Amino acid sequence: MTLLRDEDLAAAFDHASHTYDALVAANPGYHAHLRRSVRRLGLPAHGEGLRVLDLGCGTGASTAAIRSVLPAAEITAVDASAGMLARAAAKPWGDGVRFVHAPAEFLTDAGVHGPFDAVFAAYLFRNLTDPEAVLATVHSVLGPGGRLAVHEYSLSGRRADRAVWTLVCRGIVQPAATLLGDGPLYRHLWRSVVDFDQADRFAARIRGAGFDKVRTLPLPGWQTGITHTFVATRTGASR
Repeated sequence: MTLLRDEDLAAAFDHASHTYDALVAANPGYHAHLRRSVRRLGLPAHGEGLRVLDLGCGTGASTAAIRSVLPAAEITAVDASAGMLARAAAKPWGDGVRFVHAPAEFLTDAGVHGPFDAVFAAYLFRNLTDPEAVLATVHSVLGPGGRLAVHEYSLSGRRADRAVWTLVCRGIVQPAATLLGDGPLYRHLWRSVVDFDQADRFAARIRGAGFDKVRTLPLPGWQTGITHTFVATRTGASR
């Protein structure tokens, strides 16, 4: 199958936005894993005085994870799908959270400017046409010493991990999504992970974008070897 990209992918997410939360809620540990990845940023407790960019926020699960771990941080949440973003923005957030409709490649055109203290990107990079360009953008909007956490499906390279991923997608996720009318998006999900960088390759890609202190950290449960947190620091003096 051909992967969905750019406007086609955004349109597929628009269509799936009304069922997305229900599907991800069926994934054991989904929200706890996001919170774990936020904690791996290693930011000061509560996030007082910090600016955090949530890049590819979807319906707001990653935003909620940031808010839970860093309740005092100022959060800017961005997504290319108007439907997903509308679902996110309709949830109760209180002060300190704003939502912006924009592709990750065009942040400044949408009025999203740094410096940010941290960027969090969940399930974003494997969907991008040009990951290097977005990593360069992320590097540019982070302040010196700013931190990046990428929470992403990126296989370890073991054949067993690819087999588990395929079994879960074809046996559980795709049949459920097809019943809900979103089969193409979730067929894309399977293929996008299989075709994306393995974990060591993606870590090298982050280093190549000018980040240092790059670490690849596994997540627990059935996603071990399938989903990782990649944490890194923008090159430059610490704040």
